[in-house]
Amino acid sequence: MRRIMKRLASVVLLLVLGVWAANTSLFVAGVDQHQTRVIAHRGVHHIYTGSDKSGDACHASPVEPIEHAFIENTIPSMQEAFRLGADVVEIDIHLTPDDVFAVFHDWTVDCRTNGAGVTHEQSLAALQALDIGYGLDDGTGTYPMRGKSIGAIPSLDQVFAEAMDGQFLINFKSRRRKEGVALAQMLQRPEMRGQVYGVYGGQRPTRETLEAVPDLRGFDKAGLQDCLVRYLALGWSSYVPESCRNTIVMVPQNYASFMWGWPHRFTRRLEAVGTDVILAGAYDGSGFSSGIDDADSFAKVPDAFDGYVWTNRIELIGPLNEARQ
Repeated sequence: MRRIMKRLASVVLLLVLGVWAANTSLFVAGVDQHQTRVIAHRGVHHIYTGSDKSGDACHASPVEPIEHAFIENTIPSMQEAFRLGADVVEIDIHLTPDDVFAVFHDWTVDCRTNGAGVTHEQSLAALQALDIGYGLDDGTGTYPMRGKSIGAIPSLDQVFAEAMDGQFLINFKSRRRKEGVALAQMLQRPEMRGQVYGVYGGQRPTRETLEAVPDLRGFDKAGLQDCLVRYLALGWSSYVPESCRNTIVMVPQNYASFMWGWPHRFTRRLEAVGTDVILAGAYDGSGFSSGIDDADSFAKVPDAFDGYVWTNRIELIGPLNEARQ
C-alpha cells in the first residue's frame, strides 16, 4: 500500500511540476524587449467622483476640480492623449439619422449638454449645436466649462481626417446591427482602416463589423466572458479556447494573477493565436470602466508587460510608462 501511495504521490508531483513549467513566466525569452502600450479611455477627460456608477447615472457631476479644458471624445482631447503617450485612444460612437457617426459617450445628451433626448435620434448638426461642457460640475456650483465647448462633438469622419499619431478603439454604444454595417463600409477605405485598432461594445454591431472586416479584432461582453471562463478551465494545459483567438481580451487587474501563465507566458500564448491583452483596473462588479489610474496601480503592472494598459488618466500613466520604458 505504501508503495502505491508513493507512486501516486510521485505522479501527482510530476503533474504539478509539469503544469508549473508550462505556465511560469521564468523561462520566457526576450521579456526585456517588451514594451507596454497604453489605451487612453475617452482621451483626456474629467474624472467622475460620485458614488453612482450605474450606466444610467450622470457621470459629469460631480467631477474632480477642473484644472484643464479637455473634454472627453473631442478632437483636442484625443490629440492631447496621443501627445501624452497613448498608443490607442478609446472613443464612443452613435449613428445619427443622417447616417453619420457622432463621437459622444452618453446614450442621451441630457447629462452633459444643454440639450435633451436620445443621442442617436438627433442629427449631427443638432448635436454639434450643443454645449458639451454645460453639465460638468466640480462641486463648486459654478459650472466652469459652460460656453467653452459649443460645437465640439466631432463626427468620426472628422476624427479620421485629423490623421493623429495613433489608433482608435471604437465603442459601439448601441446594439443596432446597422451601426456595424455602416462602420464596416467606412473601413473599406484603407486610410480609415489603418486608424482603427479594434471595436467593442454592443454585440450585434461589433460582430457585424468583425465579420465584414476580416483583419479587424474586437470583443463584446458575452464573447469576453466565454473566453475567460474557458481559459480559466483549460489554460493550465496551454490550450487557448477558440473564443480567445483572433480577438482582444480585457483582464481586470485584480483577476489577472488567476490567468494561467500570467503575465508573460499568458500574453505570448494569446499573441500566438492573434489576440491582444488589455489590463484594466480592478473590477468591483458595478460595470464601471475602471482603469490603471494611479501610481500604485501602475506599479503593479508587470515589468515589460507585453500588452495594453487601460487608463482614465493618460496625463499620469503616459509619462510613468515612458519613464519605465
